[in-house]
Amino acid sequence: MVTMSNQVPLVDYLVLGDTPHLEANECTACGARFFDHRSACASCSGVSFKKVSIPTEGFVRTFSLVSMAAPGIDVPFAAAVVECGGTSIRANVVNTPVDPEHVTIGMKVRLATFPIGKDSEGTEAIGFGFEPLEVK
Repeated sequence: MVTMSNQVPLVDYLVLGDTPHLEANECTACGARFFDHRSACASCSGVSFKKVSIPTEGFVRTFSLVSMAAPGIDVPFAAAVVECGGTSIRANVVNTPVDPEHVTIGMKVRLATFPIGKDSEGTEAIGFGFEPLEVK
């Protein structure tokens, strides 16, 4: 999905533009939400889905401070599960120091987008994470 001639989202469920947000596939039978394509709902086996926008603010349900990773992956980083309006999202906590004083369970966060890199034609990939609502 190309939103601007020179930017593309890293994942299909990231919607760029004036108000970046995430979009999920919601089962019309039970309301379960999934970020990937589904032929059937894992909760109720329903087969009908609709696109829904996910709130851009939420809270950290749980996290892990990662200090060792595969070569080429910058560490440390905070891998988290963020709860936004009843939808759980796996993402990194960004724009804050990576330590237990600055990343905490229950902390309020908001969606943040950032450039990841450019290809040889100048198209920029845009990723996302969640940043604290309040700076500590």
